[in-house]
Amino acid sequence: MDFASLHELLRSTYDEMMPLCAQMTGIAKGIAGLGALFYIALRVWASIARAEAIDVFPLLRPFVLGFCIMFFPTVVLGTMNAVLSPVVQGTESMVHQQETNLAELTAKRNRLQEEAYLRNPETAYLVSNEKFDQKIEEMGIIGPEDAVTIAGMYAERAAYQTKQWVMKMVHDLLELLFHAAGLIIDTLRTFILIVLAILGPIVFGIAVWDGLSGSLTAWFSRYISVYLWLPVSSILTALLTKIQVLMVQKDIEALSDPNYLPDSGTWYYIVFFLIGIVGYFCVPTVAGWIIEAGGGIGSYGRNVNQAAQRGAQSAYTGGRYAAAGAGSVIGNVGGRIKGALLKGK
Repeated sequence: MDFASLHELLRSTYDEMMPLCAQMTGIAKGIAGLGALFYIALRVWASIARAEAIDVFPLLRPFVLGFCIMFFPTVVLGTMNAVLSPVVQGTESMVHQQETNLAELTAKRNRLQEEAYLRNPETAYLVSNEKFDQKIEEMGIIGPEDAVTIAGMYAERAAYQTKQWVMKMVHDLLELLFHAAGLIIDTLRTFILIVLAILGPIVFGIAVWDGLSGSLTAWFSRYISVYLWLPVSSILTALLTKIQVLMVQKDIEALSDPNYLPDSGTWYYIVFFLIGIVGYFCVPTVAGWIIEAGGGIGSYGRNVNQAAQRGAQSAYTGGRYAAAGAGSVIGNVGGRIKGALLKGK
């Protein structure tokens, strides 16, 4: 199964669904227009009531959001995808490079492993039909004792081939599950991005209203966080593939020794497929660490401001206590000096 073509199909599905967000611009314009009316009227009336000059700059916010709503597919989505897509392409190139190296080294390792089996007369008949027939011919006339020996050779050869078949079947199954887990992550990512993109104009329209501006920050943070699921999963794949490359290189170095007898088991490659399957379920969490999708930007600013206010208040209170202490000390010293002068008289 070609999983690369399935990932490309998801990319094309996302591109095909993007124009649908234009159908929400009409509703978003109505929401934003009504919100802009109250937004501007409240600030103008407050300035008039306080007999202050009207600050025009904050009043431009609804117009900027309205412009983004009108050209949402191009201005908002086009800009964000143009900025984030190089990250996806860079991580995917890492994966392709590591997979190419792994395929070349695996083919070399398998060839050296077969040559190592053929060098050893005791194991050559396990991997070569010619060596197996040649060993039977060297036994000469077949008697009852030879029949038992040949039966043992057949059993040993069948056990070796069965072990290889079982290991390959388990390896292929876990590799299938590994790629399927990556495809699940990519499918969920595409679905969430399509939902965020189609309903994005509505979010921009709601953000015009007072008290709901945080929805705009939350939408951006969630879109970026979900978009980064694919780069994070690609980095995980590249990491696991690189580890397999290093293990295959180690096997090749060992097989270069003529006296080395290879082990037919490849269980350690299977373990890394299990690690990768579990690791794919951690991708949304890791992407959430990169971009706080829960409104962490606003919380961070609020916490910083609160910390600064508490620090200033503590400094002010400490200054008052210090001034009071210094005043009491000076008064005490002054009283003692005055008393001493009076006694001297």
